[in-house]
Amino acid sequence: MRILRNTLLAFLLFLNLISRAAVVDTVVTYSAVMKKNIKAAVIIPDNYKSQKALPVVYLLHGYSDNYAGWLTKAKGFEKAADQYNMIIVCPDGGFSSWYWDSPIDPNYQYETYVSTELVKWIDDNYKTIKDRKARGITGLSMGGHGALYLALKHQDVFGTAGSMSGGVDIRPFPNNWDMVKRLGKYAEQPERWEKNTVINLLHLLTPNSLALIIDCGTEDFFYEVNENLHKQLLYRNIPHDYLTRPGGHNWPYWYNAVQYQLLFMNNYFTKAK
Repeated sequence: MRILRNTLLAFLLFLNLISRAAVVDTVVTYSAVMKKNIKAAVIIPDNYKSQKALPVVYLLHGYSDNYAGWLTKAKGFEKAADQYNMIIVCPDGGFSSWYWDSPIDPNYQYETYVSTELVKWIDDNYKTIKDRKARGITGLSMGGHGALYLALKHQDVFGTAGSMSGGVDIRPFPNNWDMVKRLGKYAEQPERWEKNTVINLLHLLTPNSLALIIDCGTEDFFYEVNENLHKQLLYRNIPHDYLTRPGGHNWPYWYNAVQYQLLFMNNYFTKAK
């Protein structure tokens, strides 16, 4: 009888787990700095209504993509909202913003939008824990650069940050991915490139000021710059998780990688409570 009762209980728990389904809201936010409406996807856990306040992870897309990229190309990752009882926000970072405030294009002021305007909008409209210790940011490729760039510059906003296949040093790629349109030519504006690449912002860190997780496949064209970032963090005695495994710059890799990123951030939120 006891075995039957335990089996039934386990079955009911299993049914409850599989019946839960994260809810996806598509929201329209207004950016005052860019004077335009911008969409975002907000993933909330199925039990959101019964919660008081939840931690938030901002998940950034890559070059040429948009706010819906993660949901359409990595279907299933959103179950982490239920699994970890968190809100996941997928902002629209523009076709090629690199999440900078462009000094030459007023329509690309995405540092201010994501780190200030969007965070405030989410905190005002959802039940969030309004504290850096309950706020993380990560992303892929251009979004991996963006996540580390924003977190390093806004440590009062984010307590944990990650990168998947991130362009963490832009200088070896002066003619790629529309970066010239955002910063100007490297040969003509070298100081802009130097101060807007992640690897040159490590002086802003102190040990454990940010919980960091960095991931890149060994066949990725960004592998060497990620290896160098890892070595620089070690040299500066900055604790971080660094993951590499066979894989390229593609969605099968990122679908796998995001699982580690969200687990890492959930562990950070749990410890920070």
